[in-house]
Amino acid sequence: MGIIADNISRISATLPEGVALVAVSKFHPVDALREAYGAGQRLFGESRLQELLAKIPQMPDDVRWHFIGHLQTNKVRSLVGRVAMIESVDSERLLRLIDAESLRAGVVSRVLMQLHVAAEETKFGFTPEELTDFFRRGEYRSLKATHLCGVMGMATNTDDPARIEADFRAIAATRRSITAMCPDLQGFDTVSMGMSGDYPTAIRCGSTLVRVGTGIFGNREY
Repeated sequence: MGIIADNISRISATLPEGVALVAVSKFHPVDALREAYGAGQRLFGESRLQELLAKIPQMPDDVRWHFIGHLQTNKVRSLVGRVAMIESVDSERLLRLIDAESLRAGVVSRVLMQLHVAAEETKFGFTPEELTDFFRRGEYRSLKATHLCGVMGMATNTDDPARIEADFRAIAATRRSITAMCPDLQGFDTVSMGMSGDYPTAIRCGSTLVRVGTGIFGNREY
């Protein structure tokens, strides 16, 4: 087994039942993805549409691709129907566009609502208050071709473990409060949070999907 396969085996052994691993393969060559695939990995995360679309035909058909980057509205039509999940829905406008394009294409898109709890201004997403308000207004009921599967978020980029844990707990708590408020909301149970450096903390705080890149593939090739 190669280093990538060893890394996947080691990380997978630390994941409790019910927690899935997304191998964040952005900026890594297809050969590296194939080694991960050979080790049993089927979930891959990409954040750039052009790179994703180039890799899809080079990988086996049973790979489940997650789009995890900021999605520009003019790229939605090219993405819809090509991935198992869009993890980074960061505005109502983007959600409506995904829904319209999914309906046009005759597919149902599975998406996560991106939460912004981190201290950095640069990250995208809804605040917990904005997302809770969206569900309180019942806006989700008008979606025709989109399945809201849960939430995604990132912790503040800091060495302070207490702040990281607080961020993760805020993300998980937001999902719980939404499901309690909307009893008709089915399948809103995914919490995607945790990366190479902090995924054990994220799991403790309720993550069901961790996104690991460097821990699997090593440093990126820019």
